[in-house]
Amino acid sequence: MSLDIDYYELLECERGADDATLKASYRKLAMKYHPDKNPGCGDSEARFKAINEAYDCLKDPQKRAAYDRFGKAAFQNGGGPGGGFGGGAEFGDIGDIFESIFGSAFGGGRQQQRGPARGADLRYDMEIRLEDAFAGCSREIQVDVAARCDACDGSGAKPGTATHRCTTCNGHGKVRAQQGFFMVERTCPHCQGSGEVITDPCGTCHGEGRVDRRKTLTVEIPPGVDEGTRIRLQGEGESGARGAAAGDLYIFLHMARHKLFEREGTTLFTRAPISFTTAALGGCITIPGLDGRKHDISIPAGIQSGKQLRQRGAGMPVLNGRGHGDLVVQIDVETPTRLNAKQKELLQAFRETETGEECPASQGFFGRLKEMWDDLTD
Repeated sequence: MSLDIDYYELLECERGADDATLKASYRKLAMKYHPDKNPGCGDSEARFKAINEAYDCLKDPQKRAAYDRFGKAAFQNGGGPGGGFGGGAEFGDIGDIFESIFGSAFGGGRQQQRGPARGADLRYDMEIRLEDAFAGCSREIQVDVAARCDACDGSGAKPGTATHRCTTCNGHGKVRAQQGFFMVERTCPHCQGSGEVITDPCGTCHGEGRVDRRKTLTVEIPPGVDEGTRIRLQGEGESGARGAAAGDLYIFLHMARHKLFEREGTTLFTRAPISFTTAALGGCITIPGLDGRKHDISIPAGIQSGKQLRQRGAGMPVLNGRGHGDLVVQIDVETPTRLNAKQKELLQAFRETETGEECPASQGFFGRLKEMWDDLTD
């Protein structure tokens, strides 16, 4: 008997039949036409196989949806199972069918872009000074890249000749093979995905369409960049094979250690040691800023070590924005270590006048120690 009978007709069911109806009808017909019950009957054996084929398809929701829409053509691939689309077959196979029904998840994830692959992106690490990050600057760099071959203008073919359509994939750059119910798509091994082959390669690039070359580039660094800032130079990466688009060059910035300032975002930090007399009496210190100006920092009388004083707007500029951060100066009170006789005499005279109220924190600490000792000895 012919195997071209409609699956629903084979199972003696309507197209809208539910799963239970399909299953019950299949069991009844499989028992009726089973070869054990019809020994030597070729028609019964053929119908039994056809019934099994129909049920295997319709019991699966995805296969059934494809069959309802396209019939048995949904399961044919270029005229037979296991074929690819190389050698003359077109794209209208099961991969396209399932992609149109269920989306790319059942279409094999095929990429629409064909041809030579885009060139690779490159990375370049650059160290700059904090002053350069503050004001912005221009830097020239040299990078070794695979650049477009001038001799063949990137085609890979010898000047005066042309490329030819790949006969393995018919110029698609991909070949497919059926594995069970799904299609597997791979890059064409003959043309490496380009869709074209070169019979007479360029003598300079040997068919690659690109050659190794050192390029000199100018990098514009904007004010406010920070550690890890990435600058993209579009199209300055490696050229793609056989005229494909070039990749990008990414400049990753690193900050050199500064002798005076540390940075956190747009805030600059520095430490300023001052004498204990300046700390006691107050005064003023001057900090040179990255902006080239001198910033006067007022020291209030009685300041303690670790106190931070903030100068608004004297920090780093905001990247791609307006304004600046702050400059934060941490005060370190320095105890003198080299006193002459006169200074020692004056300090001794000062100590003799101390009442303890000059240093309330010290007085309070030792007062608590005395109380603790008294409690232990009672």
